[in-house]
Amino acid sequence: MASDLDTDAAQAHAMFRSFDGMEGVPEVAAPAARKRSLVETFQAVYPGCVVALTIGTAATWLSQHYGAPVMLFSLLIGMTFHFLHEEGRCVAGIEFSSKAILRLGVALLGARVTAEQIISLGPAPILMVIGGVISTVGLGLLLAPRLGRSRSFGVLSGGAVAICGASAALAIASVLPRTKDSERDTILTVVTVTALSTVAMIVYPLLAHRLGLTDSQAGVFLGGTIHDVAQVVGAGVSFSPAAGDVATYVKLLRVAMLAPVVFGISIVAARAAGGAGGGKIPMPPLFLIGFAALVVVNSLGFIPKPVGTFAKDFSSWCLVTAIAALGMKTSFKDVAAVGWRPVAMMVAETVWICAFVLAAVLLTR
Repeated sequence: MASDLDTDAAQAHAMFRSFDGMEGVPEVAAPAARKRSLVETFQAVYPGCVVALTIGTAATWLSQHYGAPVMLFSLLIGMTFHFLHEEGRCVAGIEFSSKAILRLGVALLGARVTAEQIISLGPAPILMVIGGVISTVGLGLLLAPRLGRSRSFGVLSGGAVAICGASAALAIASVLPRTKDSERDTILTVVTVTALSTVAMIVYPLLAHRLGLTDSQAGVFLGGTIHDVAQVVGAGVSFSPAAGDVATYVKLLRVAMLAPVVFGISIVAARAAGGAGGGKIPMPPLFLIGFAALVVVNSLGFIPKPVGTFAKDFSSWCLVTAIAALGMKTSFKDVAAVGWRPVAMMVAETVWICAFVLAAVLLTR
């Protein structure tokens, strides 16, 4: 068993290096060697990928039939299969799913956004969203050391609350410095932000009615505060179809903030880790370049509607599969050990962005 694990781990490591070069391989033999390398990589990762995809499929079925968030189902089911990540043939595929497939899913989110959608909102919602994102991440940085958490967790939780929930948490976690608590913090953030988003989907439309907001105002409020895209749409439509349209556009504006925020975090993280060479700006991660490129291509109208729909659906499947893999990398015991402080911190961030956006809506009406 240990031999299998060592072999799979070596193959998974080679997977991430296979395109960097073929040092020591004669030029004539290189194509054949590459072909063998790809076959070996596939053999190493497919068992874990199949398990992660199966869990994601089960979570999707449960979500469609019982109405709970698919990300939460995928995460919790994945955690029950944590033993598969401890040893055996699934380890390499679980690692691949939680990294490479995750980044592909984040990149494909760009196919949802166009410049026209953003511009159509006007300057006030754009400034409101930018202010909400910056201030919420700033609040996370402020609260983290006071509640015994790392600044990385403050950025992770604040970004997840401010941008697009679980998807943002996964994207931000992929560029933060790796620590022994990285996976646990990401899992905790995803679970908490998904639960808070579900509560917000139910409560916020009632609050909007209570405050007498118009369809447009309610759409801005709901789109600017609820964490998950699907739950924004559900909350908006429950208020009115017109509010649902506005809420979706505002939410997509928040999704568009993902690329610059994650790139900014990667720069700060690289400088903090780089010491004397920290003044050099790193290249953006490839998945962020892909995200931005898809936004541009979609804005120019080069993505046909069927292709855009496929990209959206495929992105969702990638993220659900990735979060199942992330769940398999974390045990319930590890998550339970973190205590109440991180949850309180994310509740405070959620209350803050709700108050910030609501104040902006009420002051401009």
